[in-house]
Amino acid sequence: VTDPASIKAAAASVGEHLKGSGLNLLINNAALLKVNTLDTETLKDMSEVYTTNTVAPLLLSQAFLPLLKKAAQGSPGSGLSCSKAAIINISSSAGSIKEMLLWESEQFVSYRCSKAALNMLTRCQSLGYREHGILCVALHPGWVQTDMGNSVGDKPPVTVDVSVGGMLKLLSSLSEKDTGTFLDWEGNVVPW
Repeated sequence: VTDPASIKAAAASVGEHLKGSGLNLLINNAALLKVNTLDTETLKDMSEVYTTNTVAPLLLSQAFLPLLKKAAQGSPGSGLSCSKAAIINISSSAGSIKEMLLWESEQFVSYRCSKAALNMLTRCQSLGYREHGILCVALHPGWVQTDMGNSVGDKPPVTVDVSVGGMLKLLSSLSEKDTGTFLDWEGNVVPW
């Protein structure tokens, strides 16, 4: 997701697969976490995490925008929804500036900063792409039992199946009122 040529090739491949149809849903899910503290964070790690977690979703959204616009234009109705056209950026409550959950045990500075920036990107996309009929939401999947979730110490409380089931249910209910918001997998608003 950090290679512009690969992103361009992926968009072209999806476009060919769709055979003239538009793309209704783009989920930007790739993420990187480096276990650094405020005192041990490095330029290399910060740049790599930011590029993967924030810049890549921007570039992917730009590359897939023509397909998303096509889906939105071909969809009946005037509201925003995932069945029309949507960009879902998988964020994290770790990107909440207000909450700062688990700071004492897991600082993860580059990850937190990159997810806060992803949330701002989502707000910008929601404003810039609204006119094209594209819904944009930042979504926190929960602290999930994945390779990344398990790498930070305690066992995460949410299974992959529960998180995905919750997100799928939520995606089907998103509408105009939700564009530009930061929600968790259960549909609760996460503080910026």
